Amino acid sequence: MGTRIKVAVAQVAPIFLNRDATVKKVCDWIARAGSEGARWVVFPETVIPGYPYWLMTMPSMATGAINREFFENSVIVPGVETGGLAAAARDARCGVVIGVSERAGGTMYNSQLFFSPEGVLIGRRRKLMPTFHERMIWGRGDGTDLYAFDTSAGRVGGLICYEHSNALFCYAMQSQREEIHFALWPGGMHWISNVVEAAARNYAFQSQAFVASASSVMTQDILDWLSEHGGAGKFSIGGGHSCIVAPFGELLAGPAPEGEVLLTAELDFDRITDRKIITDCAGHYARPDVVRLLIERGQQSPVVECPDTSSERCADVRITDA
Repeated sequence: MGTRIKVAVAQVAPIFLNRDATVKKVCDWIARAGSEGARWVVFPETVIPGYPYWLMTMPSMATGAINREFFENSVIVPGVETGGLAAAARDARCGVVIGVSERAGGTMYNSQLFFSPEGVLIGRRRKLMPTFHERMIWGRGDGTDLYAFDTSAGRVGGLICYEHSNALFCYAMQSQREEIHFALWPGGMHWISNVVEAAARNYAFQSQAFVASASSVMTQDILDWLSEHGGAGKFSIGGGHSCIVAPFGELLAGPAPEGEVLLTAELDFDRITDRKIITDCAGHYARPDVVRLLIERGQQSPVVECPDTSSERCADVRITDA
């Protein structure tokens, strides 16, 4: 008999634009997931400090003060907030995957953090291409953001929101033989609920892996804030669509369309083997003699230092994040 573990999806809303209060709330939900026996719990896209819905409802030139508040409440990685999340994971013996707005220097990123069940920050990936309105506030990731991670509770990876629409991003992760894929969505957008579910079920079928998909929900407090700052647009209360999916696309839990909820399911890794025997899309079911994917793994930086300016070729020394 293969590995069996329990995973949880935390469909929660942030304390909007309040990083510290949201971290505390998240830590409480991590403890809850651990108490229910979960080895992993996943949280929504940029749940810390919230998703920038105002970019969809306000003129870009009118968002300066709000963007500054968003920046000030974004997370430095590693930092005080990641230390608190790591401690919560360790205490709960439950791995954590969570979406944050990250700041590094003067740039923000839509980031996904991975903490092992032992409470170690094992990975940070940045959304490769912010979607549409998001390009007004977030920078882009690079080739360092397409890795899977071996842990004591399975081989895990993830993508954020509409990254799941890009077949090459998906195949880059699927080729690394994820056992659990974590999908992060913002929530509060009932008009894309069908896309959220379809993306999770299709990814599970193509990867022959389990998918834990987390979205947030629109609360009355967030809706009131949007109304006070330029209009709530077509947002309405609810709009979550979290779910857990098996390797053939079957729903194990959810979707949960309304309020805050903790979804759980037991994953039997033998089901991965059963599906891969039929279609291992990065193995025997691939045709590299016909089509192949090239991944540029290098970190991209606007500054490259040349230690010896007299040399004909500059050594490629990257400037690391602040």
